[in-house]
Amino acid sequence: MHEHRLMRDLMQRIESVARAEGGGRVIRVHVWLGALSHFTPDHFAEHFTDASAGTIAGSAETVCEVSRDVRHPDAQGVRLVSVELE
Repeated sequence: MHEHRLMRDLMQRIESVARAEGGGRVIRVHVWLGALSHFTPDHFAEHFTDASAGTIAGSAETVCEVSRDVRHPDAQGVRLVSVELE
């Protein structure tokens, strides 16, 4: 359930950024994965594919940075680094 909530929140942030920038199709999403987020880049990509299906980010490429710092304040989270629009 933790992963589902993280993906829902991330999709809301991506859609908000896209709207603020003119609403184009999202072609790339760069994220930072906290050390305790339970995501590997491949696992994140699978969840992203499911969460983004039917949205403006539906075919977006994902780029992931993985933190190893378990003491980071956001170690359990996923941070949106950037969104690239068409």
